Amino acid sequence: MNFISGIYGLFLLSILGIYWSVTQQKWQTWILLVASLVFYASLQPYYIPLLLTLIFINFRLGKAIGYNTSPGEHSLDWRISNEQWQIAHSDWNRRRIRLLWFGIGVNILLLYGSKYVPAILNFLQSNNAIATNFSSFKSIAPLGFSFFIFECIAYLVDVYRGAPATEELINFASYKFFFAKLISGPITPYHNFISQFKNLESPTPETVAEGLWLIARGIVKKGIFADNLAIYVDLCFGNIPRAGSIDLWLAMLAYGLQLYLDFSGYVDMARGSALLFGLNLPKNFDAPYLSTSIANFWRRWHMTLGSWLRNYLYFPLGGSRQGLTRTCINLMIVMVIAGIWHGAALGFVVWGTYHGLALVVHRLTDSVSNRISLLRIFWQHPIGVFFAWLLTQLMVFTAWIWFRLPNLQDSLLVFQRLWGHSADVQFLQKVYLEALSMTQYQFIYLLAILAIVMVLVYILNRYLTLQINWPLKLLFVPLCLWSAWILAPQGALPYIYFDF
Repeated sequence: MNFISGIYGLFLLSILGIYWSVTQQKWQTWILLVASLVFYASLQPYYIPLLLTLIFINFRLGKAIGYNTSPGEHSLDWRISNEQWQIAHSDWNRRRIRLLWFGIGVNILLLYGSKYVPAILNFLQSNNAIATNFSSFKSIAPLGFSFFIFECIAYLVDVYRGAPATEELINFASYKFFFAKLISGPITPYHNFISQFKNLESPTPETVAEGLWLIARGIVKKGIFADNLAIYVDLCFGNIPRAGSIDLWLAMLAYGLQLYLDFSGYVDMARGSALLFGLNLPKNFDAPYLSTSIANFWRRWHMTLGSWLRNYLYFPLGGSRQGLTRTCINLMIVMVIAGIWHGAALGFVVWGTYHGLALVVHRLTDSVSNRISLLRIFWQHPIGVFFAWLLTQLMVFTAWIWFRLPNLQDSLLVFQRLWGHSADVQFLQKVYLEALSMTQYQFIYLLAILAIVMVLVYILNRYLTLQINWPLKLLFVPLCLWSAWILAPQGALPYIYFDF
């Protein structure tokens, strides 16, 4: 079941009708869980038992960790000494930390086993004749498994830190399986989700309009822009030896825009769907391509992943509290893990390492600039700001090559051909005149116009605080849907982040 489909529209309307027809929260929770199971069963029904088992394990671990948060019966027994109580309390804390590490280990082991062990075995098979028996292994990770695992780990850590553990399995299961965020996020903390669910209010016209507008906006981003850009990107990166340097630069830029529009379009539709159920999922993007530093980029790109990496990895490693050298090491560790999280191919490791090095260089530059007033003034000057933006985006977009082509042979070939190579004449004919029905220059203009429109929309929303009222949003919804019906390429393409 695809978000951009009539089946999903009928599914959403049917569930909403049933959901808001009941008033008891318990029944609403069950309706949400059953609907989510139906949604996931339309994609990968054979993984549902695994995910339900993992939900139960994390639920029980959370209860065990949360139960030991309080001093328990020892604090109520005045007959024991203070020393005895402290010993008992220390024992509880040791048990809690063991349970936490056990839970993290189980989640990571399952993620590693389903996503990375098959890839390693395939690698061994391709490099070792002895390992021919492993040739049939393929990735067996369920859709959305990385997001699923990260939410489970966040829940266990939050409970260990003092947040209350849920006492109701149905609440935890409906949170974990919620269909709007299950496949590609946004990564949503349990306590944020459930607190909203416990305070549901009947939808207002403004809420309904905003939800429908987000869905329609996401469809336009994905169906019209991302999927059409994908045609050019696939043709160029699928024929690297025949593409010219200009074509590869354009493909790199087009892929950066495609990835953003594809993923942010999905998040818009997820947030819009959730809003119709009275739930507000966190934002995941804030104009990342306007960032003037790589650190700022990671505060604005895939914001929920960045928040997870900071709260559950970077800060526990020590963050920036233990000196500049340790800070740089921590940044490298975090970004390498972020690369591995995206996939088992070496290209993702290189991508994460590249971002880690960029963050280290930024931190060192920032440290030097704080000591040299001339540099500090330069980075605050409009010329310095523009230079910082240009340098940041050059780094980000070149890094996308490894993301799009995680096979190092392919990505290396692209880097080798970024300068001084002419395109094959038949390639130009096939790509521009036959596939796109435009010249290379017209495609460049199209990319420039798309980028300008994105900047103008950001400026109108952020600085001019231009807000469309809800009747106008409702008016735009059918227009957006009709535009996608006409302009989107035939056959909806899968979401890029479904692979992660």
